[in-house]
Amino acid sequence: MGGLQAQMASSAELAAWARVDGVRPGELDLELWERRSLVKTWAMRGTLHLLPAAEYGLWQAALDTYDHYLKSAWLRGFKITAEERDRLLDTVREVLGGKALTRDELAEAVAEASGSQALGEKLSDSWGAYLKPASFQGSLCFGPNRGRNVTFVSPAAWIGAQPGPPPEEALAEVTRRYLGAYGPATAAEYSRWWGPRRPTQATRSFRALGDEAVEVDIEGEPHWALATQVTEMAGTAPSGAVRLLPGFDPYVIGSARDVPAILSPEHKARVHRPQGWISPVLLVDGRIEGVWSYERARGQLSLTVEPFGELASGVREAAGAEAKRLAAFFGDELALEWG
Repeated sequence: MGGLQAQMASSAELAAWARVDGVRPGELDLELWERRSLVKTWAMRGTLHLLPAAEYGLWQAALDTYDHYLKSAWLRGFKITAEERDRLLDTVREVLGGKALTRDELAEAVAEASGSQALGEKLSDSWGAYLKPASFQGSLCFGPNRGRNVTFVSPAAWIGAQPGPPPEEALAEVTRRYLGAYGPATAAEYSRWWGPRRPTQATRSFRALGDEAVEVDIEGEPHWALATQVTEMAGTAPSGAVRLLPGFDPYVIGSARDVPAILSPEHKARVHRPQGWISPVLLVDGRIEGVWSYERARGQLSLTVEPFGELASGVREAAGAEAKRLAAFFGDELALEWG
């Protein structure tokens, strides 16, 4: 995966738990704010992600291909002129350094440096609309929270960020990694995962990889995959893997939403919920077979699994082992229920 989606810090932590042995509660905070091996910023789809700090230049360069905020529709929607947008972004780059600023402090600094109170007010009035383009351009990332307030810093000052490769070269590497993680995939699926790109643009990105990417047929529909993975994919048999994945997990976000082999259509609304909410899921050999939820209180983890239907032999036992592993992560006693 490219990064951990991080609208909810708890979900990002559990997405790491699901993949990395030995991760402990609070470890992501250490990597973010003390060791600075991770960086928090707006990335794919304009959503918050934790990315490897050492690869920040790559991802930022790829995000520099975003151009939706340069178009008249975006300007009209957010009631700002092209000149104001450029002045605001230039001023954010100018005022942000190694000192972390809250949103209000950043708005005040932008107003003072630009001589425009109106530009400062735009930052105060809108949570991320005007800040996301600054992150795409490499001018801004998140610093440590100050109380309940988030802060922003310059990536160059905070993690020593260096320029990445040319944007189109960086986007090719992101495309390569996407296919490596989620292929075979359609152009529409890649377009949804990456963000504001039309499927025709996604197809061009696949073709730009040359012989590295090949078109394959899956049940009559064209998909793309890395050429080096096709033979292994075709020969892969189910292994009986059972996992509990948290809300907003990268696997669920990146995989196809309308393929019955992954998720039955009648259960889609229980996984992909309103306002972009992604439920925690029970995964059996890559297929979403249920959802789950948990609560923690007084040293006990109360976890409820709700299967979508009858489960194959051994799945409940394997899911129970996953639940025990999660309880051990928290250091809690487990109370497991099946809905």
